[in-house]
Amino acid sequence: MTPASPAFAPQAYLQAQTRWHAIELVFWLSCLLPFVLFPNYLVLASQIAITALFALSLDLILGYAGIVSLGHAAFFGLGAYSAGLLAKHGWGEPLSGLVLGALVAAFVGYVSSFVIARFRHLTLIMITLGFGLLLHELANKAHWLTGGADGLQGVRMWPLLGTFTFDLWGYTAYAYSLLVLFAVFLVTRRLINSPFGLSLRGIRENPVRMPAIGAPSAAHIRKIYTLSAAIAGIAGALLAQTTETVSLETLSFQRSADVLVILVLGGAGRLYGGFVGAIIFMVARDRFSGVTPQYWYFGIGVLLIAVVMFLPNGILGGLARLAASWRSKAT
Repeated sequence: MTPASPAFAPQAYLQAQTRWHAIELVFWLSCLLPFVLFPNYLVLASQIAITALFALSLDLILGYAGIVSLGHAAFFGLGAYSAGLLAKHGWGEPLSGLVLGALVAAFVGYVSSFVIARFRHLTLIMITLGFGLLLHELANKAHWLTGGADGLQGVRMWPLLGTFTFDLWGYTAYAYSLLVLFAVFLVTRRLINSPFGLSLRGIRENPVRMPAIGAPSAAHIRKIYTLSAAIAGIAGALLAQTTETVSLETLSFQRSADVLVILVLGGAGRLYGGFVGAIIFMVARDRFSGVTPQYWYFGIGVLLIAVVMFLPNGILGGLARLAASWRSKAT
């Protein structure tokens, strides 16, 4: 049997996907530019990195497994409150808070995944929405624990690695957020470009047929949903640690909707789609809110409509289509 036979196609595909491309290296190196070119925007840059990590967590289940969620902020908020409560009660070591946020969110994600794996489409959307609203209201009622509508107060973080304090200019916050984002991305990139990642794509296209070729759909969905929840928890913990505050907004439907918009803008199922979408969304929000503080969502709405109409697969999808067209003409 030759390497060109169909049996070798999946291995060849995965090997090609795991190779680093020049544009990827350029992207990650460009993430260091804010330290030099935009030092006054490092706080915004750290927020973009955290949002990109949150978008990556949703992309795992939406873009690759086809699980639409309108309550993903529940895991983000769980991670934020876990890290915030740990710091408030005397243990402000950042890495411990990240681990705790990931574990709490992963546990809740694993328990809820048994329900998630049983449903699809509109029913699934309503279940995730209801779950998110339920946790939001529980946090609002548990004022003694979460601070309710006033937010969690008294969060004090220790210096990162005992050396780097979280300064007001955002140097430590951005470096910390970027390093965590890159570390999680490496794991995610390896996972997506593996047989398990291919199975997820198959489940997205046809969850009924996949068990026939040895890929149990329900078990795979539970695994990826748990991992997605853990990554969302890490993103929430990062937000709590870099801002030293936690509010009910971390559990809000608005945050779940925003990250979905981010994926639509960047392109779901493309790994970097959440990153591109987060940059565009956060920068646009910063610019639009500076012009019209009360109506900045109008600008976001116009941007979203334009992307959906002219680039239905997101910005990265549109660029990929243009690149393919250019290559076909060149040959």
